[in-house]
Amino acid sequence: MERALAIISDYLNHLTIERGLADNTISAYNLDLNQFIHYIAETNTSLFEINAAVIVDYMAYLERSEGHTAATIARKTAALSGFFDYLIMEDLIKENPCNLLDKAKIEYKLPHVLTVQEVDKLLSMPDLSKKTGYRDWAMMEVLYATGLRVSELVGLNLGDIDTLGFVRCIGKGNKERIIPIGGKALQAVDLYLKKCRNKLVKHPSQRALFVNARGSRLTRQGFWKILKHYGKQCGLDIVSPHVLRHSFATHLIANGADLRSVQEMLGHSDIATTQIYTHLTIDHLRSVYQNTHPRAKIDTK
Repeated sequence: MERALAIISDYLNHLTIERGLADNTISAYNLDLNQFIHYIAETNTSLFEINAAVIVDYMAYLERSEGHTAATIARKTAALSGFFDYLIMEDLIKENPCNLLDKAKIEYKLPHVLTVQEVDKLLSMPDLSKKTGYRDWAMMEVLYATGLRVSELVGLNLGDIDTLGFVRCIGKGNKERIIPIGGKALQAVDLYLKKCRNKLVKHPSQRALFVNARGSRLTRQGFWKILKHYGKQCGLDIVSPHVLRHSFATHLIANGADLRSVQEMLGHSDIATTQIYTHLTIDHLRSVYQNTHPRAKIDTK
């Protein structure tokens, strides 16, 4: 049970740093997952041996003993499904036991995306007169220019971004991919290397591209705090590394990029994961149409 609770803690940290979920959401997931762990502990079931039958029994227990509504049970099941996906990603289990359940009743929320104007405002926030200003600007430019995961961003080393306009990164499953990078991001990285990095690095042997004030590789948590700080400065309520990744993909597709190319740049193994961004752009088009077409709305007079 102690190991299971430690894995939950790692998962919640992943949701905070990689996904940028709100504190209330993290707290709810923590309660839901801990409740499940205590349930399987009482039934002497290992976390790594859960199957669909266990999930069905647990849902019945929630309805019978806890008196939860169908909506609450659906939310708790969604929390479990995401957790099991994380266990698969970490190579701790092979299959998600929730996949055989009816997910039609589970509410699906599209990810939050910034507008181009909001991204421009965010990227203009770093104070370049400060010691770390060029670093912060370069990191945000690279993240928006490439759609990297935050773990991939902080994992970059010297030489992983070349002057020809490509980024080499190691993604999930230790898979390498090459991603194009735009001129503004290249300029930001170049200025960071010339004006900032040498002032931060303490040892010439340090290979990390982006370093903290102590000269060590910047962590995911460190960058998340930096991004959150700039988000507050420019009045954006929801800003995280994952939001910039979503914005990167959505803006590409909105401007005509094909799904296969975006899939490759994001490092998605399944194109169905990438297709979510088409829904985002369709919703945007519908909103634009409703607000601008002279005959989109019914005259109530």
